[in-house]
This record gives sequence, C-alpha cells and structure tokens, in this order.
Amino acid sequence: MRISQLEGQRVALWGWGREGRAAHRAIRSRLPDLPLTLFCSGTEADDARGLGDTHLQVMTDASAEQLGGFDVVVKSPGISPYGEAASAAMARGTRFIGGTALWFGERAGSDGVVAHTVCVTGTKGKSTTTALLAHLLRAGGHRTALAGNIGLPLLELLDPPQPPDYWAVELSSYQTGDVAAGGGRPEVAVVLNLFPEHLDWHGSQARYIEDKLKLLTEARPRVAVLNAADPQLLALPLPGSEVRWFGREDGWHLRGDDLYRGDTFVMDTLPLPLPGRHNRGNLCAVLAALEALGLDATALATHAAGFRPLPHRLQVLGTRGAVTYVNDSISTTPHASLAALECFGARRIALLVGGHDRGVDWSAFAEAVAHRPPAAIITMGANGPRINELLALPASRGAFGLAAAGDLADAVRQAEAALAGEGVVLLSPGAPSFGPYRDYVERGRHFAALAGFDPDAISAIPGLGVA
Repeated sequence: MRISQLEGQRVALWGWGREGRAAHRAIRSRLPDLPLTLFCSGTEADDARGLGDTHLQVMTDASAEQLGGFDVVVKSPGISPYGEAASAAMARGTRFIGGTALWFGERAGSDGVVAHTVCVTGTKGKSTTTALLAHLLRAGGHRTALAGNIGLPLLELLDPPQPPDYWAVELSSYQTGDVAAGGGRPEVAVVLNLFPEHLDWHGSQARYIEDKLKLLTEARPRVAVLNAADPQLLALPLPGSEVRWFGREDGWHLRGDDLYRGDTFVMDTLPLPLPGRHNRGNLCAVLAALEALGLDATALATHAAGFRPLPHRLQVLGTRGAVTYVNDSISTTPHASLAALECFGARRIALLVGGHDRGVDWSAFAEAVAHRPPAAIITMGANGPRINELLALPASRGAFGLAAAGDLADAVRQAEAALAGEGVVLLSPGAPSFGPYRDYVERGRHFAALAGFDPDAISAIPGLGVA
C-alpha cells in the first residue's frame, strides 16, 4: 500500500512510540491535509497535541467501536492485531497495517520486488546478523542502510538524502507480515531459526511460526536464504522463490570453528568479534545473502574481523577483580539463555534468568542445565517463581546453586556472592523486560550501572542509518 492510497480513506494511527511518530511524519510528507486520528496513552497525548497538527485528532480510548470506524489503522509493531478490540474492528472491515507496509509499498517495483533489499528475521541472532550484513556491504564499498527492528524505523528513511546501494533490514515477527501487506517483495529474505517466542502477542506458538514465515510464504522473496539445521524451514514449500541453504556442506557452513564454502576452507572464525558459536554460524547466513545479491562473499568474509558487536547481546561490560559482567539483556527465550551459557566454556557462571511471563515452557532449559550446570542460577521477575519451582524439582537439579531474587539489584548481589570473587555474572534472562523496564535496553543499562559500568558508554548501536 502506497501512502497516496490513503487519500480519501478514514485513517488512524495507533501508538506514539518511535514507529508511530515515524508513520505520522511519513504520511504528512505525502498527504499534509489528510485527517488523522491518533490513539495513544494519556502520557503521550500532550506530546502529540504539541505538534500543532490541525488535521490530527488525539484520542486515548482505542476501543473496538472506535477502531472500527476507520478504513485503515497504521499501528505500532508492539500492538497485537489479535487483541479483542483489534479483532472486533477487523471483523467490521478495518484494515490494520504497520509502518513497514507503507515503506515497502512506496519502494516496490512493478513486480513488487524492492531491489537490493535484504530482510533478516529469526527468533535469535537477527540483529547481529543484519548489522554484520551491513558492515560487510560497507566494507565492500557499498553505501548501505541499516534499519528496521534493530532500532531505526524504516519510515525514518523514507526519503534519504543519499539513497543507499543496499538495504539491510531487520524484521521482528510483529513486522514480517507487513512486507506483503505493503505489496512488496524483498530481493533476499534470510530466516535464521524458529523457536517459541512472543506467545502473548501472537496468541500461540503455531501463529507465531505462521506470522514469522509470512516473510517467505506471502512476501515471496526472489531468493530465500534458510538455515539447513532448522527442521521447520526444511519442510517449508516455497514456490516462486529460489532457495539457498546455509549450514549445509554444499554451501556456507562451519566445521568446528572453521568457515567453509563447500569444500573450500575460508578462515578460522574463533578470533572474530562474534560472541557465541551461533553468531559465527550466522556469518554463514550473511555470506549466503551476499552471494544471492551477486557479490563476492569470499572476498568480503575477512572484513568480519572489523565488526563491532552490538550492545545488550552477549556484551562483555568488563571485569572487576576476577568477576566478569556480561550483558545479554536482549535474550528473551530460554534457548537464548542456553546459547549464552555455552559461550563461556568451563568458567564459573552465575546466570540471571526471568522477566515478563509469556507462558513459555522452560522444561528444556531445566533439563539442559541439569546436565551442564552453571555455578548458580538466580531467578527473578514475574516468571521467576515458576522457573525456580521447575529448577528445584529433583529431575532438574544439577550441581548448581539456586536462589530467588526480588529484583535485578538483588539478583546481581546474589550472583556476586555465589561466585565468591571469581567467574562470570551473566544476565541472559530468557524473558522480556516488560514490567519493571520499558524494554531490554533499559534493563541492560540498569544491569551495567549495578555492575559499576557507565550505561551510556555501552548502549549505542553502531552503524544505524545510511553509511
């Protein structure tokens, strides 16, 4: 859907975070006089009214009746279309889209393909993968945009002063359906992995997988770059897309820590600034995507040595005495917490887990830590008691200390005490931050401050925008 197609329709915005404000600016850049209604919180309403937009009505009651009075609602990604109010409005004919749909609608060619655009999604690793893709493209001399779920809404780059040669776009499961909704097709789509996630937004694991895969099944990319180790991807029929696999011996894959293209050795990945073997494996996805764009991936691979790791993703904050503090606040699944544990070998680890409770099953986590226990596990947050109860069962008990914390500050204190002066305090919660924190960034910043490090010095995402 192009923004011009909103002309003459009853249009509302829902949400006034960064995505909502970007949608407002984008619509006004094309349709300055289009009547708009904004649904937002009471605390956001004054900010929106302060814009002085005489064609903008601000409301705080996003009820089914109110939403159902519009033809199109441009909603922020964090708002689920499966909620009661949205579902009822949809049944009355209201169409819900995100800003991502408008961006793809503006850029789609006659066949729907958005040239030189690579979209990356997956339950785990998508931000690092997208940033690494942009880094390698730029190292090859290509002006590249890094945007999307990684921290810069696509609509903020609707009309960049210097158009990029390539677009590296991260999409969450909240956004993947918007590509086709906007009438767009990425030139390349990368799917890294699929694990249970965001069940509160999607309503079920099956719907999460279905929504995630809309980037493939509905958007029909020219080339789909897929993980050969994921059985759900292996079984997926994709008519209309060329499929290229990574993690398979006839393509880009790892043998131990060595990177291969088919049977050709390329380099040792162990020295690369990519935390965790899973991230070094995702380098294979990036190189397969570069090949799909027609570029010399082998020549670009060595530039991975200059990559700067992203904040809040297995981020080593520093060491005090003999205790190292690692910020993996972006970890929102139990699987991600297990992957984080694997990064530190035989070191003594005090792991901090727990946060917002979305009903995710932690039994596989409990089984794994029983067989390969850290020094201690400290549970916290809304789902902390449920995790603690599971880990306390005889079947789950490994040789690790188990404690419950009232909050993050208490968890850090207990972790330091458990390590007795030597080891790793690892914040890898395996759950969202909602409740005490606005987002994982705020949680990671608080952890850094509690550990005695400057939150401002560890939070910036390098390379956002066009460079």
